[in-house]
Amino acid sequence: MKYIQGSDRNQTAIFPTTMEMAIEEDNEVRFIDIFVESLDLQEMGFEVDHGENGRPAYHTKDLLKLYIYGYLNSIRSSRKLEKVTKRNIEVMWLMKDLSPDHNTISSSRRDNPKSIKKVFRSTVELIKEF
Repeated sequence: MKYIQGSDRNQTAIFPTTMEMAIEEDNEVRFIDIFVESLDLQEMGFEVDHGENGRPAYHTKDLLKLYIYGYLNSIRSSRKLEKVTKRNIEVMWLMKDLSPDHNTISSSRRDNPKSIKKVFRSTVELIKEF
């Protein structure tokens, strides 16, 4: 009996599309990206100036995009959010292929609870307008 055969795992593969082309125009991650980019983080209460010492920080907007994606898709765990940044092409597109570790994700969420609540209130207000 014949079966459909999979690809040879040792074969080098070249994807015919870019990540941009792989994400449809009406995909939710595009809306998350536009929404977060339109926010004034200082007005929301986020700390946006990080020191120059040590390793560079992830931009607050990038982590915020990840939180919103997680809440929309019932992913609350920082460890699970870390995993989707490496496995899910939508999240790879949204995060521009950044993959913060679970400690970074958790710490940022812990340090900005009031600001994150303001952002989620803003999402509700935006949805009410539509």
